[in-house]
Order: sequence, then structure tokens, then C-alpha cells
Amino acid sequence: MPFNSIFAWIIKKRIHQIDLFKKYPIDVQWETFDKLIQSGRLTVYGQNHQFQTISSFNDFKRIPLQEYDDVKVWIDKSIKGEQNVLWPEEIKYFAKSSGTTSERSKIIPVTNEALEECHQKGGKDLLALYYANFPNGKLYKGKHLVIGGSAETNTLSHDSYLGDLSAIIMKTLPWWAEIKRTPNREIALMNEWESKIDKIARHTINEDVCILVGVPSWTMVLANKVLEITGKKTLKEVWPNLELFMHGGVSFEPYKHEFKKLVGFPEINYVESYNASEGFFGIQDQINSNDLLLMLDYGIFYEFIPMDSFEGVNSKVVYDLSQVELGVNYALVITTNGGLWRYIIGDTIKFTSLSPFRFKITGRTKSFINAFGEELIVDNTEIAIAKVCSRLNAQIRDYTACPLFMKEKETGAHQWLIEFIIAPQSIVEFRDELDNELRSLNSDYDAKRYNNMVLGPLQICVLEAGIFDKWLKSKGKLGGQNKVPRLSNSRTIYEDVLAIQIGGHNKD
Repeated sequence: MPFNSIFAWIIKKRIHQIDLFKKYPIDVQWETFDKLIQSGRLTVYGQNHQFQTISSFNDFKRIPLQEYDDVKVWIDKSIKGEQNVLWPEEIKYFAKSSGTTSERSKIIPVTNEALEECHQKGGKDLLALYYANFPNGKLYKGKHLVIGGSAETNTLSHDSYLGDLSAIIMKTLPWWAEIKRTPNREIALMNEWESKIDKIARHTINEDVCILVGVPSWTMVLANKVLEITGKKTLKEVWPNLELFMHGGVSFEPYKHEFKKLVGFPEINYVESYNASEGFFGIQDQINSNDLLLMLDYGIFYEFIPMDSFEGVNSKVVYDLSQVELGVNYALVITTNGGLWRYIIGDTIKFTSLSPFRFKITGRTKSFINAFGEELIVDNTEIAIAKVCSRLNAQIRDYTACPLFMKEKETGAHQWLIEFIIAPQSIVEFRDELDNELRSLNSDYDAKRYNNMVLGPLQICVLEAGIFDKWLKSKGKLGGQNKVPRLSNSRTIYEDVLAIQIGGHNKD
């Protein structure tokens, strides 16, 4: 029997376990909760926070909510080699993550349990769910092109490893995944991204690639490089058996139209996942919907803070899974087998189904604009951009936006920096269309825009190609898991990025 058929048969057995947590989601969550508390009692963190007294969710809520700055002191101990600090085992892997791009990188511990029962399990489940939806899939007849992150040695401890999560996963892949992955590790783990993209393209153009895996923006950069090198018009001419694009990290909507044109396959399949250095949380499990199934047996206990009462680590209203409602914007809180306890990851979600639990990512707790009561979130801007780009035949590489605050008798506004791959014929038309879409999507924004009383029309500054990359590079953040923050209530990022373009002009 061909290997592809054997693999498809084996991996579909996992579907029965997925069906189990879909049928009994709350039971599975409480079972996970009990296991985590038992493990936590064996740690320094658990002893300091009296985990031995925890027997219910109400008891657990006495443990303080945490953001990265709160847990960093504990993580630093683990990095230096101290044992049983956050999890009762030796931790050798640490994932370097930015989340939203800030001056300080986050370093997240990755335990063996988190690797095997969360991150690697998520990768297997992506394939299991895909084969359940597409029984005739032939993914294992060809290569899997994974655009991974970079890796480096942890200088604080001789026997630990620091790098992007994708690099850690790549380093620990099981044999059945490694034999099909391309390019080789030497290229895949390169730190310098300009050279890395070129080498990946040249290394894979003669491979039989069946799967592309990566962040949409970097995957499109790679696709354009492949076409540039080969002189072909579409990826179908380069990789005729390309079947699937697995993506995550940022919304695919602003990229999907142009990506389809680059690919040239009307029949190619797309699967979205929601995974981060802190854990693997959701997978698109339906063919005709991009809602994500909440994965409940990965060693993660979930809590949810309604955004209308969100106060960061001081939030008073926190729900477990049994208490959530449809259509409410929640900040996600996780407790994991990676040693994170009541950790506010910074993402917001809305449930679209409670049986089973499916959701959409709506934005970031700290990536929105609410300077005038408009409560504009990333979910609004991504949908609006996708619609306007489709109508005006435009394509955006990256963007960021911030408020222009009211001054004397002047109204406020939203100012946008946009780097186009394909610019619209008229920026004014693009601006007006985008403004109208945002008004139709967000009633609070529309109310503030009424007769320009609070907010005037949004303002757009077009950036030259590569400006966002230069900004990321200046922060030491250029790479696959680092993203330009979409929305901010502060003007810092906007002014920093704009200064790079202005500075370049001054040099000329």
C-alpha cells in the first residue's frame, strides 16, 4: 500500500478523539484543569501560590492574572537553568516571540509536554482534519514547503535552545514529518531573511511541492521570488501538484485574492490555524467556513474576559468555557502545560458556535483604536481592506494606523501608513471606499464620523516598498513570526515608521 494511503488511514483515527471533545467539551476542560493543577503543585510557582488549596474554579481565580511582564521573572529563572519553576520538568526549549512588535521580545518556555501534546499534536490534527474533509488528498506524495523562523543558541544556559517556535518544532519533528519537509534545516533556520527567501526559492523550485505552510505575507514574498527566478506566471507551472496552503499568524483575507492569482490553481485548498508560541488553540475544520474549532485536549485550560469589562490583569469578570456566549468579544486567558498560569495572551475572539465551540479571532487587547469611543478592532479593518482591495484591484503588503487627536477646534482622525504591492489608481478613491466600509462594519466608528463632528475622514500616507521591513529590522524583529502592529492608540509606531521614510528622503 502506498505511503500516502497508509498515512491517511492512520491519521484519520485521530478524528474519533476530536469528536469526543466536541461532544463533551466541558468535561474535557475540567479534566485538563485537574491535570494542570496537579502538575502545578509540584512547582515553585504553585507552592508560592498555594496550589494545594485549589479544588475548584473559584479557588483558581485567586491566582493572579498575568501578562508577560508579570511572568517574566519566573521565565528568567527557567532560562538560567533553575528546575521546577513553572513546570515540573527540565525545560530545554524557549520560543522567542514578539506578538505585537515591541522593544522587548517575549521568551516563552516550551516544555516537552507542550511540544508533544500541543504544538506537534496540532500539526497532526491539521492533517487529520484535512484528510477527513478531503479523503482523496495526496499530500504525502510530494514535499511540504515550510517557511519557518530562525534559531540561535541560548547563551545563558549551555544545554538549552532559543528560537522561533517554528524553528523549535522543526528541530523536534517526528520522522514522518521530517522526511517530507523542504528546504533543508540549514536554509530553513537562517536568521537573515532577505537571503533566506532567495535560498528557499532556489532550493525548492525543482521539488514536487504539495503543501505550503507559512504566514501569508512571507509566503507571498516567496511566491513572487519563485516566479521571478523561474520566469513562470503562476505557481501551478512550478509546482503542478500543489494542493494546500496552511496559514496563520495574520488574517488571510487581505491577501487571498492576489494569492489565488499567484498560485493559478482554482482548486487549491486553504486551511487556517491559530497557534502561537504560547500554545496551539484552533483549527479550521470545515470546508465552507473559516471559523476555527477550539482544540480542547492539548493541555490548555481556557478562560475568557469580556472586553467590555477588560482591565488587563485587574479584570474582575472572568468566565470558564461553560459560561461564554455567542457574539461577545472576549480576551483569551490560558493556563498551559508549558507552565503559563492564567496568562492573558493578548488576543480577542468571538464564538460563532457553542456546539461545538468554534470562534473567530477578532483582534488584540492592545491592538485597537479607541481614542474617540470608536472601538475599531483589527477584525473591522481586515474585512474592510479585503473588500476595497477586491473592488479596486489593489493589494496591501502591510499597514498600521493610529489616531490623530483633536486639537483646539480641529476634529480627530485616523491616520494610516500603507505599503502597497499593487497600488490603486486613486488613493483618494481608496481612502473614501475604506472609510465607508469601516462605517458600515462598525457602528461606533460611524457615529463618530457623523458630519465629521468627532472624526474627520481617515488619512492615508503611502509608504515606499520595504519601509516596514526596515522598521522591523531596526527593532531586530525582521522575520517570519514578527508582525507590524495593525492598530494602536499610541502614535509611537506610526511616527517611528514614517521617520524612516522621511529620513531616507533626507539622505537623498
